[in-house]
Amino acid sequence: MTVSRALEQLRALLPQARPRVAVVLGSGWGTLTGQLRQPRCIPYAGLAGFPASTVAGHAGQLWLGRLGSVDVAVLAGRQHAYESGAADGMNVALRTLHALGCEVLVQTNAAGSLEPEMPPGTLMVVGDHINFAQRSPLLDERGSDRFTSMADAYDPQLRRVVLALARTLGVPMREGVYLWCLGPQFETPAEIRAFRLLGADAVGMSTVPETIVARHAGMRVLALSLITNLAAGLSQQRLSHALTLSQAQAASAMAGEFLVQVIQSICLPDDAAAV
Repeated sequence: MTVSRALEQLRALLPQARPRVAVVLGSGWGTLTGQLRQPRCIPYAGLAGFPASTVAGHAGQLWLGRLGSVDVAVLAGRQHAYESGAADGMNVALRTLHALGCEVLVQTNAAGSLEPEMPPGTLMVVGDHINFAQRSPLLDERGSDRFTSMADAYDPQLRRVVLALARTLGVPMREGVYLWCLGPQFETPAEIRAFRLLGADAVGMSTVPETIVARHAGMRVLALSLITNLAAGLSQQRLSHALTLSQAQAASAMAGEFLVQVIQSICLPDDAAAV
């Protein structure tokens, strides 16, 4: 099995690694790796079943290290469903990190806002999602546990910690619903109007498949969106990937610093100190 092989490779390279938290870095969140203590970097290409990304801004590296007292495994880059047509590109990587000891998955992404009151530079903690693409990374699973409940897919306790932390630090933060589109094309203004009627607050091309995999594996999930633009029809800006990257870069220092605080603050089930 590929997960077993990747786990063997990791344990051979870093036999002492026992990460508690897995992190997936989206566009604008990459500064986190520069704050790791005792960092070790392993290219995805060196691990069986880890994805190859074709998207600018996604490095394709696994970093292991410490943030404060927390051992973390950081996936710098993800494979999106629009790169292959399949939603299972991150399955092996996430299941390998879960087998290595990760109990929590912290996801990050860059997203478009459907709310004029949530402008670029705002952070949004994902309270729920809409799988508009209706793709699943569990299609090849067998047995009854493939029917995974997605109620409270994004852990309520972890969301409360993040919202309280944002208030304390004065970080602009909203809680909202993230809608996943397959992409890679951006949405039309008519689609954005429809998504607002469905109850979406932000839209993007990632995150939902990884959440499904993590919940199926039994991990707790937290997801943060960095708003990089207003969605189509809500401003005069012409959307492009270059715009997403430039806006993400402009807010990357703030987002990265906040992410460090989040990871150090989240309360794992057997932590001695409550948050």
